[in-house]
Amino acid sequence: MKRSEKEKMLAGEIYNPSDPELSRLAIEAKHKAYLLNQCDPSDSMEYEKRLRSLFPLLGPNSYIAPNVQVDYGINFATGKNFFANYGLVVLDCCPVTVGDDVMCGVGVHIVTPVHPLLSEERSQRLHEDGRIYDYEYAKPIAIGNGVWLASDVTVCGGVRIGDRSVIAAGAVVVNDIPPDVLAGGVPCKVIRKLTEEDRLGIYKANGD
Repeated sequence: MKRSEKEKMLAGEIYNPSDPELSRLAIEAKHKAYLLNQCDPSDSMEYEKRLRSLFPLLGPNSYIAPNVQVDYGINFATGKNFFANYGLVVLDCCPVTVGDDVMCGVGVHIVTPVHPLLSEERSQRLHEDGRIYDYEYAKPIAIGNGVWLASDVTVCGGVRIGDRSVIAAGAVVVNDIPPDVLAGGVPCKVIRKLTEEDRLGIYKANGD
């Protein structure tokens, strides 16, 4: 049986994003993002409703501040207590999996799409009806529990970030990052391990 373009996309294979099903899903997501970003910030119940319409796999006790931009929204799954500050961009052409207690600073970009490196393979094409399209593919992203992505971090497709690690502001993550480290730079590299010397003496409200 022939695979749909959506199935190819989610499997990380070359696909055509102008496929009618994918085009419909993308327009629906952009409309939902528009409604979310236009919501009255004082109406928290309506904002929550629109947020979860855009991100149906958002974990409990989670919040994403406007403005939000997405490709589909339906391929973005988080654990509990996810928080993202203003300007989150999620291009979820492949699954994006986020653990519990993850924080994102202002302007974080989580981007799964990849384009061919050779110009002739990357160039735009024309359908018979005049519509423009290109071929692309995507790679999944996995972000572990307790990770902090500071402001203006970009996480690229195919990356895994280990539990409890911190990615410094402005970093571009193109390779896997292990757990329990501070990492930063372009491209992002491990700076050092996180240790007990980093502890500030702050404890959870329940005394744990």
